[in-house]
Amino acid sequence: MSKKGDIMPSTRVKNFLEKENVCYSTILHSPAFTAQESSESAHISGKAFAKTVIVEIDGKSAMAVLPADRRVDLDDLREITGSSSAHMASEAQMKSLFPDCEIGAMPPLGNLYGMEVYVAPALAQSGEIVFNAGSHTELIKMRFADFERVAQPRILSFTM
Repeated sequence: MSKKGDIMPSTRVKNFLEKENVCYSTILHSPAFTAQESSESAHISGKAFAKTVIVEIDGKSAMAVLPADRRVDLDDLREITGSSSAHMASEAQMKSLFPDCEIGAMPPLGNLYGMEVYVAPALAQSGEIVFNAGSHTELIKMRFADFERVAQPRILSFTM
């Protein structure tokens, strides 16, 4: 339960999307703590649901955005970006990078958090994208073209 004055995790995302004139809808669902659980709870295919994985590439945080039913291939990501190292961010790093989000529910809007966004081609081929809005109970659904316009991701093949 929120205390008076608390800001909901999705407020920052919604304010940004509205400022950018993006049409979106919100989907509320039962609490879910993995991307697969969220997609199932909201009755969305794991192929259509975008999960955000925080990675460290040459010491710099970035977002790898991929279908919920896929995994990040760190070797591919390192090679494609021409980096010398790539690894998953720790939970402590995620807490400090996303103080307004629940851990594991970060939205794939890197420009809100000062980081690059890499998107798997499978999501780019879809007409829509659905992702966590910063909490484990609320999703954002929007056209992929709008997401691409506001997030300016690099579309790369890095999944398995």
